[in-house]
Amino acid sequence: MTMCSTITHQVDPGAFVKETSYYRAWRGWRGLSLALGLLALGACQAGQPSAPANVAAAKAGTAALQPEESRMWMTVGERRFAITLTNTPAARAFAAHLPLTLDMADLNGNEKHAELPKALPVHASRPGTIRQGDLMLYGASTLVVFYLTFDSSYSYTRLGRVDDPAGLVQALGLRAVQINFSSN
Repeated sequence: MTMCSTITHQVDPGAFVKETSYYRAWRGWRGLSLALGLLALGACQAGQPSAPANVAAAKAGTAALQPEESRMWMTVGERRFAITLTNTPAARAFAAHLPLTLDMADLNGNEKHAELPKALPVHASRPGTIRQGDLMLYGASTLVVFYLTFDSSYSYTRLGRVDDPAGLVQALGLRAVQINFSSN
C-alpha cells in the first residue's frame, strides 16, 4: 500500500466516501494535539495557588461561614434533618435567630410556611425548579420549607437545603406542623 492510497467505504446506501491516508493521519494528529492542549491547560490551572476560602469570600464582600455555622437542624416531631445553610446575609441572619420554633401551615401540598418574628435581608431570584428540601425566604419574613420538587415562577431568597430529604414528605405531611430550627 502506498502513502497516497485511497480507501473507499460505504457511509449510507448509495453514497461512497474517499479517504486518503494523509487525511487519516492529519485527523489523528489533530485529535492528539487537542487532547494534549487540554491536558496542558489543566496542568497549568492545577499548578496555580488558590486563595483560601475566607480570603475569596472577603474579596467578594462577605464573611465566610465557619463549618459549625454552616449547618443547622430542623426537627419535626421525632424526625431530625440536617440543613446546610448558604453563605448569604439572609442565611446568617436566620441562623442568628436560632433556636426558633414555628407553627408552619401547609400550602399547595408541597410546602410549609410561617412568618418569622423579624424580617431578614432579601436577595430574591426565580429558581425555576424548587427542589425537595429547599429552605427559602418568600418576601422578607416568610420562611418556606419545600417538601416536593416542582417548577415555580415565584421569587425566593435561598437560605439552605436539607442534606438528606428522604422522609421529609412523611414528616411534614399535608397538615400544619410545629418545626424546631436549632444550631445543634
